[in-house]
Amino acid sequence: MENYAIIKSGGKQFRVSPGTRVIVEKLEATVGQTIELNDVLLVRSEKGTQIGRPIVSGVSVTAEIVAQDRGPKVIVFKKRSKKGYKKTQGHRQFVTELLVKDIKA
Repeated sequence: MENYAIIKSGGKQFRVSPGTRVIVEKLEATVGQTIELNDVLLVRSEKGTQIGRPIVSGVSVTAEIVAQDRGPKVIVFKKRSKKGYKKTQGHRQFVTELLVKDIKA
């Protein structure tokens, strides 16, 4: 049985297990620093599955920050039909890459 957890970061949910890499929205920390994520929505371990309402208390995920980067470019294009209005804009979100070390249940 694989141990995993579902965490919430930046308004999104991610399924993580020890050893996986996950890209989340920017976290204020430096590369190489270890952080603890406490917003755990679900955890599965040898003891069974615990579902949070909304979070599981006493459970945390330890992760190391691997990189602070920017995501892929998203093109925003607006146009009004028959009006001659066109506008193109680009956006690159700041992201943080995490390496999950441990799930403390």
